[in-house]
Amino acid sequence: MSVLEMPATRIRPTATVHGSTGAEIIELYAVPEPEPRRPRPLGYVLIALGLALVPWLFILATSLPDTAQASHWSTAWVGLDALEAVGLIGTGLLLRRRDHRHGLAAAATAMLLVVDAWFDVTTAAPGADIASALLMAACLELPLAALCAALAVRASARTNSPS
Repeated sequence: MSVLEMPATRIRPTATVHGSTGAEIIELYAVPEPEPRRPRPLGYVLIALGLALVPWLFILATSLPDTAQASHWSTAWVGLDALEAVGLIGTGLLLRRRDHRHGLAAAATAMLLVVDAWFDVTTAAPGADIASALLMAACLELPLAALCAALAVRASARTNSPS
């Protein structure tokens, strides 16, 4: 942010005495001192919750059955693919409008695509089903996820770069 873009309340004129003449120099556009950073407790809470999941992962890995029957199986898969479609369309529309928020949509869409690939491959039956899931993951879902992730990183770099 340049000095001219700063809010007026943050720009404070400063005066200094110059040399032996006693002339006073007033800087009209003095750069304000940065505000001290406050710790963000929510960050610590999220870290703690993530670490608390580690023992839970062990419990799940050792106690869940290898197979299960699921109600509304097709609804779950159609819903996931619908979210991916909305994410891709939304990302594309925001990107065409040069809206910086396309990075957020791209990040969410990348994660949805990775999750879809993961569950396609891990729930596929042996044979043609697993071959189809691996082909879809390798040729479509993961490359699209990589593209969306690259868009998200690029948008984040532009948003966070100094002006």
